[in-house]
Amino acid sequence: MVIVAIAIARIHDLFAVVMLTGIFSLLGAAAYVVMDAVDVAFTEAAVGAGASTVLMLGTLALTTSKERPAPAKNVISALIVVVLTGVVLIYGTLDMPIYGDLMAPIHHHVADHYLGGSSAEVGLPNVVTSVLASYRSYDTLGETFVIFTAAAGVLAILGQSRLPRRQHDYEDSEKGMVSSPEKSKGSST
Repeated sequence: MVIVAIAIARIHDLFAVVMLTGIFSLLGAAAYVVMDAVDVAFTEAAVGAGASTVLMLGTLALTTSKERPAPAKNVISALIVVVLTGVVLIYGTLDMPIYGDLMAPIHHHVADHYLGGSSAEVGLPNVVTSVLASYRSYDTLGETFVIFTAAAGVLAILGQSRLPRRQHDYEDSEKGMVSSPEKSKGSST
């Protein structure tokens, strides 16, 4: 996943970036399956690799396919923001318990209640189904809303007719950055 992330950051062809983000999402879904979080893996595969990739491809159909290089002055400020964010995230993890610790508070907060009383409270024999259908019903409703919104966005993008490219894309093509349909027509005759 690290190699794919580095490639995403380094490549300037946006079509390749979209494909690599889809691959990154699939790798993330595979990692979730390895960690026995199949429900999260399913959502990551459906939304991250599926719907998001289609939405980004639809966006690329309406815009240019090459990234414009950022001015050098923004690179330093972006690097500072990234380093500060990394320091804050690492600081936030210093107070966490060791991974897999059975005495961690997360294992004794509500897990015992869910495992011991869910069938009596909810009436469903399967603990996972009772947690998803009752205790986490608002969360499941939110996930369903996200998937529905992504599907509606895909249908909205696919339902539009192809819009003409913006004027600055044609100006870039004259500089050799992006090939335009008019330029390729003129060179073929």
